Amino acid sequence: MSYAKHNWYMIFGAVITFVMVLLIVVGYFWTPYSPTAICAAERFDGPSFAHLFGTDNLGRDIFSRVLDGAGTTLFISVSTVLIGLITGILIGGLTGYFGGWIDEVVMRMNDSLTAFPSMLLALVIIGILGPGTYNVIIALGIMFIPSFARMVRSEFVRCKNLDYVKSARLMRAGPLRIIFLHILPNTRSTLLSAVAIGFNNAVLAEAGLSYLGIGVMPPQASLGRMLSESQSYLFSAPWYSISTGFTIILLILGFTLLGEGIRQQAGVD
Repeated sequence: MSYAKHNWYMIFGAVITFVMVLLIVVGYFWTPYSPTAICAAERFDGPSFAHLFGTDNLGRDIFSRVLDGAGTTLFISVSTVLIGLITGILIGGLTGYFGGWIDEVVMRMNDSLTAFPSMLLALVIIGILGPGTYNVIIALGIMFIPSFARMVRSEFVRCKNLDYVKSARLMRAGPLRIIFLHILPNTRSTLLSAVAIGFNNAVLAEAGLSYLGIGVMPPQASLGRMLSESQSYLFSAPWYSISTGFTIILLILGFTLLGEGIRQQAGVD
């Protein structure tokens, strides 16, 4: 695939992601209406200048709720990926660099978690902790740790015997310095690609859990919960489902294109 096409992935992904994040940031500080304000007289009003995306079954402004719900979804996704990434770097970096029996034990435990269906694992954790925003973050964060740990470990196993690492050892650099200052920066392309795809998966996972009613709880808005609520009014108020579903699609599309662009730009197969 050509260099130009790699850039198109990056450009489209970056533009979509930037626009969506910008709208979410604006929505954090300002929305046309309160996302929880109920107005029975305006139930199921269609899209108009007063309500860009129309209103829902309680007369709430859907555009305001989409901004608020997308912010919640993005907050959960960022927190989830950070938990998985930081923990995965610590586990994968240390086991990949030092190897030995610790590597065998930790990776076998990691393989056991990987073999367990990830969403089922999240459901079990939420079943123990209960629904709610922060419990969803914990559950999804744990779900993401095995994949990040395995990816980081493979990168460290590949890099630890390269010339620049051997030179650092000859200069008496300590293991932690080599891990975090020499090897880790050279895995950034793989990590950035994995992070972008991780955001994609986190958005889908959060939306799925909230759609099932075990994620973000009312009155807090969430794209998944809004999509679940809108399915009962698919024919009487199609704008409810379309606006919510389209927002989820754009978030996922932006992160997917961005991750693919980074992956192909770096030549990561």
